[in-house]
Amino acid sequence: QVQLVESGGGLVQAGGSLRLSCATSGRTIGRSAMAWFRQAPGKDREFVAYISWTGAGTYYADSVKGRFTISRDNAKNTVYLQMNSLKPEDTAIYYCAAEGSGSYSITINGRNFGSWGQGTQVTVSS
Repeated sequence: QVQLVESGGGLVQAGGSLRLSCATSGRTIGRSAMAWFRQAPGKDREFVAYISWTGAGTYYADSVKGRFTISRDNAKNTVYLQMNSLKPEDTAIYYCAAEGSGSYSITINGRNFGSWGQGTQVTVSS
């Protein structure tokens, strides 16, 4: 049992920046990878980025490469998503996810993400 709480969402203009945070609590995640996903109204949940436990390994969706950066601070039990050069198509609810089994799971490069936060809304205006 692990709890994930996202924060940092809001309304920004196109070209602006925003940093999302994911705070973990409850049982220790351990050496689980962490990821960010997003979901726009009427669309499937979409992978954004993931990071390994040590932070040495990262992987990004093509749509955000060069604009978004995922990082983590294990001492603070927090994962971040720095979003720069935001576009209107980035508008979505952003979810934090932890590697592990769950009732709703998405697999990226063999890693199963099954623990989810409640999400935080990001809106990018034109």
